[in-house]
Amino acid sequence: MARHLVPVHPFDVKPLGNLYAANGNIKAKAGVFALLPDELLSQILEWLEPSSLMRVGCTCKALYAFSRQEDQWKAICLRSPSILFKWHGSWLSTFLRVPHKSLSQISCENLFSDALHRPFLCSWTSLLPYTQDIPPGNTISRYYDLSLEEFAKSWADRPFILTHQIQAWRAYMQWSIDHLLETYGDTKFRAEAVDWPLKDYWDYMGDNQDESPLYLFDHSFVEKMNLKVGQGEGSHYSIPECFGEDLFDVLGNQRPDRRWLIIGPARSGSTFHKDPNATSAWNAVLRGSKYWIMFPSSPSSIPPPGVYVSEDQSEVTSPLSIAEWLLEFHAEARQTPGCMEGICKEGEVLHVPSGWWHLVVNLEPSIAITQNFVPKAHLANALAFLKDKPEQVSGFRSEITDPYELFVGRLGEKYPELLKEGLARLEALQSNKKRKWDEIIKADGEEGFGFGFGDGDNEEVP
Repeated sequence: MARHLVPVHPFDVKPLGNLYAANGNIKAKAGVFALLPDELLSQILEWLEPSSLMRVGCTCKALYAFSRQEDQWKAICLRSPSILFKWHGSWLSTFLRVPHKSLSQISCENLFSDALHRPFLCSWTSLLPYTQDIPPGNTISRYYDLSLEEFAKSWADRPFILTHQIQAWRAYMQWSIDHLLETYGDTKFRAEAVDWPLKDYWDYMGDNQDESPLYLFDHSFVEKMNLKVGQGEGSHYSIPECFGEDLFDVLGNQRPDRRWLIIGPARSGSTFHKDPNATSAWNAVLRGSKYWIMFPSSPSSIPPPGVYVSEDQSEVTSPLSIAEWLLEFHAEARQTPGCMEGICKEGEVLHVPSGWWHLVVNLEPSIAITQNFVPKAHLANALAFLKDKPEQVSGFRSEITDPYELFVGRLGEKYPELLKEGLARLEALQSNKKRKWDEIIKADGEEGFGFGFGDGDNEEVP
């Protein structure tokens, strides 16, 4: 793998390992704070009000560096009562409403801290080497096109990329960033925890050094942009043919959130997750390119390397950033059975099957549209999720108190035979899981020892 140079930390902080060849660490002059591990010290400083944090940073060089962490000031900005700020090149300068170049930059030479240096390293580490030389056995299949019948028969359970599906879209032909800024520059879109006018988000996109850049991910873009969706004249985009079957359509305007506009700079993206409500998804890249790495999920499989899941799968823990995961776990992941990788280029569409773990990162500034759906092949998945994991169901309006009963009722009205088949499949899968669990418990008692079964009994139905 090619090596890429990383610049010197702006405050001359070095990794902790360099301490062994140094004469000392200036953190020792931080008083009682010097006794705390760096990670704990950072967490304590996160509780301070902005004025207190800045005063702490005036006491010594070590605390100056600890008080200037971008993630701290990012959190402060995003929880501010008024999100009317304009981007000034960094989160601290944005909070203070001054140009980033006007901020002090004091050398903290002889400060050695992985907690301070690691985010900086990750924000400058090139991601391209991790997306190249994909092993042939890991490569996501690429096709010119697929019909709905071909998808249903052979591809509902596998990821793939379609190369010629969206070239006729009006959105694909028109949506350069210049066009979007001219037409929707003052329109506010959701970028994770903040609603930003597109023109302000674009300023941020082009001038930040965040380890995990904010990702514009808006589920109301069709309404905000007054778009027409479908096959008719004047349509901005349409659902690719092979993804046209969506059983959540029976819910009408009571269905959960299903489509999103995604815009982000290079390095932005999503860490490992599964799509909501056991849905499948397609992701169409209008500008830029995206790297995907994916793993199937089953009752007997474990999560991807570096990903840890709670017993009920409601909480997923992984490294804080995509870059950190790539640095620590990418090589192991490529050797893990089931690993699939691919680059979805401009004008292409990628399919994410229901229940698959996936991480995605923009390799360059990108614009995309994604949509979730429930094909017939994964009806049992959706039924199981809505029924067995109601606390994890998302995207429904608050007045819908029982999505499972709503879905079953509507499906029974329109497709009674399909519902019957789906419920039978669900019962068979759950019975099989229970039988396997009973066999394990029996074997445990007979052998006289115990072992952890991991997440198996609570994993989503594959």
